[in-house]
Amino acid sequence: MRPTAKLHLGNYFSVLKNWVKLQEDNECYFCVVDWHALTSDYADTSLIRYYTREITIDYLSCGLDPEKSVIFLQSQVKEHAELFLLLGMLATVGRLERVPTYKEVRAEIKDKDLSTFGFLGYPVLMAADILMYKADAVPVGKDQEYHIEFTREIARKFNALYGNVLAVPRALFAPIAKVPGIDGRKMSKSYGNAIFLSDTFDEVRKKIMPMVTDTNRKRRTDPGDPDKCPIWLYHLLFNDDEESRNMIANGCRKAKIGCVDCKKILLQKIKEKMEPIWEKRAKLEQDQNYILDVLKTGSQKARETARKTMESVNEAVRIGLR
Repeated sequence: MRPTAKLHLGNYFSVLKNWVKLQEDNECYFCVVDWHALTSDYADTSLIRYYTREITIDYLSCGLDPEKSVIFLQSQVKEHAELFLLLGMLATVGRLERVPTYKEVRAEIKDKDLSTFGFLGYPVLMAADILMYKADAVPVGKDQEYHIEFTREIARKFNALYGNVLAVPRALFAPIAKVPGIDGRKMSKSYGNAIFLSDTFDEVRKKIMPMVTDTNRKRRTDPGDPDKCPIWLYHLLFNDDEESRNMIANGCRKAKIGCVDCKKILLQKIKEKMEPIWEKRAKLEQDQNYILDVLKTGSQKARETARKTMESVNEAVRIGLR
């Protein structure tokens, strides 16, 4: 995760929940990638440390366990920069310019100058992040498939030139939950439509209650269609009670339940699901030293692995003294 903003419900349901499951049966490395934040926010770095702590708190409050996984800060493992440099020798400009998100993000973001080497080369840094730990699987969404394929390509190119040193990872796609923002579009910090994991219940209520539902349902007596209502998608995520969901869906279609009542039921379900996370988050916010200790300890563990990787990489490339 890039520390450029707080995490929101979209991050939780599409990524974090899956990470928490994976750590039970796998050796996992979870990173806050602060160098990646510089690829777009290099001109104003004032909030990177703040968001680094906030994201780490979100990691822990959602269930990532530093006793089961390595949770670390990218910039504290300098070997990432070293591998990035070496892999950069293999990455062509033309190939980087064909990365779909390169042109898309440059076209979308007009208030920042992204015509930098750092932004062009961020897929190489991402590849270094992955290949450093010889990962055999990388849990990502479908939107990251191209980046994983780039990582696989550069790993194969390295191995063809210098010997079979780097593992060629596969993408581990998780079922991605569709989480709408409060305006009905995809939830995104860029759109200003997010419900953050750090929001209080009162803040969540203030965001949920004004949300537009089925636009064809203008009056309480008008029948609605749950499939056209973003509130219904939230019920699918938060409401595990099948009887309750059926009552809401049928009530909507037959105009037996109003949108306000539907939202009130949803808010109760959100409170039930999120309260353990909110409570844990509140405790962690009061112990900033613990957050720093988690990152320092995790970064030390990550660096032990990274040093071994770089020893084999540098030996293969014949860099350094012997």
